[in-house]
Formats: sequence, C-alpha cells, structure tokens
Amino acid sequence: MSYLQGLPAFAGYFGVGLGFVALFLALYLQFTPHRELQLIRAGNLAASTALSGALAGFCLPLASAIAHSVSYADLALWGGIALAAQLTAFLLVRMLLPGFPKRIEAGEQAAAVLSATLQVGVGLLNAAAMVY
Repeated sequence: MSYLQGLPAFAGYFGVGLGFVALFLALYLQFTPHRELQLIRAGNLAASTALSGALAGFCLPLASAIAHSVSYADLALWGGIALAAQLTAFLLVRMLLPGFPKRIEAGEQAAAVLSATLQVGVGLLNAAAMVY
C-alpha cells in the first residue's frame, strides 16, 4: 500500500489544476469579444482551433507549475502567472491581426492557426521560464 502514499497529493494538485483550467476557460471566454462555444457548436473550425491553442498554451505552463511547485500556494502563484501570460498572448494576437474576432466569426482558419500557434508558443516559453 506504500505506493498509494502519494495519492492525496496527486488528487490535490490535479484538482487545483482542473480548477485553474476551469478558471482560465471562464475568463478567456469572457475576455474574448466573440462567442467561441456558440461558434464551435455551429461548426466553426476557426473558433475551435483558436480556443484549443489557447487552452493548450495555458495547460503547458500549468503542467510545469504543478510539476515544480512545492505547495498549493506556490502552484496558485505560478498558475496565476500562466493565466496572465495567456491573456496577454491573446492581446498580442489582436494587435497582430486587426479584426481578429470578426475573422474567427467568419471562420478564417489562417487567423485561427496563427492565434493557436502564438498561444502555444507563449505557453511553451512560459513553461520553460518556470525554473525555480
């Protein structure tokens, strides 16, 4: 049974991680002017691509924070930093692509792929920078 000693810590960190994912999605969906879930339900691939990139871009540094944190408070701090970085990445996309929300609404896959790539790229850099 000694192999189950880490189960409570796993459950705690996994639970906090899921909570951060839910918080990120709630904030991101409010932060963006277009309605991703409505667009995705209607079959808009661009909206799905952009949201998937943002979510993956957030989960990368969150995973690093979970792997390296020494406490729940430490995880919360670095999870918050990851969240802020991804919201900033969305602002970068909006600056690079004028009319980005309208492009997503119109199903412009080129804009969505660039957005997803930038979001994942920021997430990778963020995860790599979490060396503490």
